[in-house]
Amino acid sequence: MKCMTYTRLAAVCVALLGGSFAVHAADAPAPEVFAPGVVSGPANEDSAAFTPDGATVFFDRINWPNAVILESHKVNGAWTAPVIAPFSGQWLDHDPAMAPDGSFLIFTSNRPDVEGGKPLDAVMANGKVSAGSGGHLWRVDRKGHGWGQPVRLPDAVNSNTRTYAPSVAADGSVYFQRPGDDGDFRLFRTQYQNGRYLPPEPVVLGDPAAHKLDPAIAPDESFIVFDANVAGKDDPDRLYIAFREGDHWGKPIDLGSSINVKSPWGSHLGPDHRTLYFSSTRSVHVSYPRTREQAAQDIQRMQSWDNGSDNIWSVSLAPWLDAHQASAR
Repeated sequence: MKCMTYTRLAAVCVALLGGSFAVHAADAPAPEVFAPGVVSGPANEDSAAFTPDGATVFFDRINWPNAVILESHKVNGAWTAPVIAPFSGQWLDHDPAMAPDGSFLIFTSNRPDVEGGKPLDAVMANGKVSAGSGGHLWRVDRKGHGWGQPVRLPDAVNSNTRTYAPSVAADGSVYFQRPGDDGDFRLFRTQYQNGRYLPPEPVVLGDPAAHKLDPAIAPDESFIVFDANVAGKDDPDRLYIAFREGDHWGKPIDLGSSINVKSPWGSHLGPDHRTLYFSSTRSVHVSYPRTREQAAQDIQRMQSWDNGSDNIWSVSLAPWLDAHQASAR
C-alpha cells in the first residue's frame, strides 16, 4: 500500500497490484450535474463536446428516435439556452465529438449517404432492420466563426450501419464503436494520415468477450475512458479508464462506485482533458426529514431536470491520472 498527498485531494491511496492501481472509493470525487436545467434538462442529454476555450458546448438531446445536436455558450459564467447547431436539425444527429484544437467536429447521423437518398436504416446482426435508425460518422469543419457542410467519413470507417460514438485524438485519428464479428459492440480506431482516414483497427482492451462502448480518448492517446460490461453480459455497464503502455493498453481500471451509478455512459473529456463528462439517470440524494421549503426546492429541481432521464454529469479524473503518473516515476 502506498499513499500520496495531492494539493487538490488529500491522502489519495494507491494500491499497487501487478502494475495496476485503484483509487480508494472514499477518495474518489463525487460527480456533479452539468448546467442543470439548461444543458441537463427535461429530456435525455449526452456527449458534451467543448471548444478548446470551454466557452461553447455541443451535446445531443434524445428521445429516441428523435435526436438533435444543440449548442450552448458560456456568458458571464452562465450557460445560455441551447439552440440547434447549424449543421443539425434535419436528421437524427447525435454523439458530437470535438477535435482537441477545435478545427472540426465528428458526429453520428442517419442522414442519407448520398444526397437525395433515404435516411440510413440500422441493420442488426440477425438481419433485422430498424428503419431510419442507422448511424454513420460525419465530419464538419470549422469555417471562421461558423461551420462548413458535413462530409461523410469513408466506407472503410462506415462499413456498418451502426457506427457510433466518435472521439478524436490530437492527430485527427478517430476512435468509435461499431459491432464486432460477434455482433456486439467493440471499439475501433482509424488513423488519420495525409488527409485521409485509414482502414480501422480494433482497440484491444481488457476482456475480449465484454462489449465496449463510448470511447473518450486523451488527445495524446495516453489514456482512454469507456463503458463496458466486464462483469458479465447481464450486468450493468461501468466506466473504466485504461492507460497506454508502449504498444498496447494496460488493464482497465474500474472508476468506482461513486461514479458507476445507474449505468453511466457517453464519456467525453472536457477542454482541460482531465475532467470526464458522462450521462446517467442518477439523481440527487435527498435527506429526510426535510422542511417544506426543501420539498419545494426538490419539486422545482425535478421539474427542471431531475426526473429519471439521462443527464450530463462531470467528475475530475485527477486521482487516476495523478496516481498513474506517480506510479510511473
